[in-house]
Amino acid sequence: MNKWILGARPRTLPAAIAPVVVATALVGADFNWFRAALALKVAVWLQIGVNFANDYSDGVKGTDADRVGPTRLVASGMATASAVKFAAIVSFAIASIAGAWLALLTSPWLILIGVISIAAAWGYTGGKNPYGYKGLGELSVFLFFGVVATMGTYYAQTEQITLLSFIVSIPMGALSCAILAINNLRDRPKDALVGKLTVAVRIGDRNARLMYVALLALAHLAAIATLIPTALLTVLALPMSIAISRQVLSGISGRELIPVLGRTGKLQMVFSILLAIGLGIH
Repeated sequence: MNKWILGARPRTLPAAIAPVVVATALVGADFNWFRAALALKVAVWLQIGVNFANDYSDGVKGTDADRVGPTRLVASGMATASAVKFAAIVSFAIASIAGAWLALLTSPWLILIGVISIAAAWGYTGGKNPYGYKGLGELSVFLFFGVVATMGTYYAQTEQITLLSFIVSIPMGALSCAILAINNLRDRPKDALVGKLTVAVRIGDRNARLMYVALLALAHLAAIATLIPTALLTVLALPMSIAISRQVLSGISGRELIPVLGRTGKLQMVFSILLAIGLGIH
């Protein structure tokens, strides 16, 4: 596999695609395909930028030196730190261009949201005081890959903010958090050694596993909270959620959790497709 595709971490892209799909389905028959495409471009390239930025920042800090999970470019020596940093900047630039275009079509406030989103993406592991090292990663992911991505896509097409657009953003944020949570659970022992105080490090192994299950449960409960009968199509993803939860609660650790990360990404995509269908036929 090309090293830059590897560094972009395609398996994480469902976290970027899902909110756009769900929000566009909520818009309904009057959806604007061009604005939706721009929103998708922003989300995907922002996710890729985050991945490269984390690769660079963790690599230069040395926190990826003894990594359990997927290969990182800087830590493995597959690419120089400066090259990976440049890849992050290019990715953020592409997202910014699409976002600026979207703002011109809707509201200049989207530019401010975009600036804050990129700053948050860089500050996760970058800079002198990365908030991802302080246990704030899950909160950030919930806000930016859940609430902001979903409500932002909905607003870009309707120029409205509604309670329902917020409710459907909850499962998107919860499942994105679950992806990060399983990643941090896998890396918990190594992170603790290098002083990376993720939520998993702070609350311990058992509670981190329970938090993961709670995030999956929250996604299903939020679908019920929409009060849209067809949104209950998401119950078809419940067996998948239960199976993954049992696997996590079984106590598997380290490399055994790597497949669970992929399964969580698949769950998010399946769940979002079912929710989108339910919202679309409502």
